[in-house]
Amino acid sequence: MTASSNRPLVKPFLDPDTETWSYVVYDRAGGSAAVVDAVLNFDAPSGRTSTEGADEIIEFVRAEQLTVEWILETHAHADHLAAAPYIRDQLGGKIAIGDHIREVQTIFRDVFNLEKQFLVDGSQFDHLFHDGDTFTIGDLEGRVIYSPGHTPADMAWLIGDALFVGDTLFMPDVGSARCDFPGGDARKLYHSVKHLLELPEETRMFMCHDYPPKGERQHQCETTVGEQRRSNIHLRDGVTEDEFVKMRTERDATLGMPRLIIPSIQVNIRAGQMPPAEDNGVVYLKVPVNTLQ
Repeated sequence: MTASSNRPLVKPFLDPDTETWSYVVYDRAGGSAAVVDAVLNFDAPSGRTSTEGADEIIEFVRAEQLTVEWILETHAHADHLAAAPYIRDQLGGKIAIGDHIREVQTIFRDVFNLEKQFLVDGSQFDHLFHDGDTFTIGDLEGRVIYSPGHTPADMAWLIGDALFVGDTLFMPDVGSARCDFPGGDARKLYHSVKHLLELPEETRMFMCHDYPPKGERQHQCETTVGEQRRSNIHLRDGVTEDEFVKMRTERDATLGMPRLIIPSIQVNIRAGQMPPAEDNGVVYLKVPVNTLQ
């Protein structure tokens, strides 16, 4: 394994509205790249989308003269719309997610009573990865780690020494992701995180979100396995499964639904595509009344 394949370059991009981190992972020498969890800007009151955040990613990729091979989604996000199709249209690459997306599609097809033509086989994505699969980004070497708990379909992407954890862990002073969405499971999240924390302590960990304690620090995106094991307020070494499940369940009961969950899920289970337009040529997103808790 070469030095470049073991330690990729990582460029983070923060969407301040949703506090989401997106990434370009690349090897400058080889010129190949992947984009992780790109955000499509969405104004809920007006129903309008825009591409400012995705355009920053595109500008960077073009300036560095990179070739995008993969557009990776850690899971079907509930807090922002994915910009994966727009990135693919502009830069190429294959949109990929974990194979358990089919479970999430099945759950939310029924919640939103989606059109009969909507398939729950993951075919909206260019590629479905399975736990343990490997892939390459030029000379970079990647491995897929199934990490359920937040949702049934979360995947972490280990690319060289860089681990993109999605919604499993947050920065050590913030803790862990909620587990109360349909199909979520705090016990599964505990085991998923403990599996990730078996990686070497120097492994770099890149967050999908950061919610800094108010007034204490700026947004951050990177920590290490060792720092999480020592300091994560929810899942540091020594926290038992039962202790975590009790804390997580009680905490989740106090949380409101994410602001953009209704539009986000409908779009993201389609690999970032909008629902089909209706007979007047307009695209609509549904709001189920008195359904989601």
